[in-house]
Amino acid sequence: MTTKFSFGDDESNLDDYAWFRENSAEKTHPVGGKQPNAWGLYDMHGNVAEWCQGWYGEYPSGAVTDPTGPATGSFVVHRGGSWEFGAVGCRSAYRGWDLGRSVFYGFRVSLSPSGQ
Repeated sequence: MTTKFSFGDDESNLDDYAWFRENSAEKTHPVGGKQPNAWGLYDMHGNVAEWCQGWYGEYPSGAVTDPTGPATGSFVVHRGGSWEFGAVGCRSAYRGWDLGRSVFYGFRVSLSPSGQ
């Protein structure tokens, strides 16, 4: 089975874009060591999972755009996979949860082009 990723390639090309279980030597790597995604962002798959804002919970039923999840909860949300995850866990659509801090999670500071 081939898993599709947001950068348009399948899991057979994941090694070009991500540090994950099969190529990471069980550690993080400096950002930019693999190819960027279609938007020019590095390490959005693998290396460290992105610790996301909000708490884990069921999404609302019906169609929604950019759901945020509940305002409070017990489990934090992470996406994008880490050096310890297999290929399926490195998909941008993968949403995991945990109790909090871990060597597998990081966060990404971003700034819009306008500086706001």
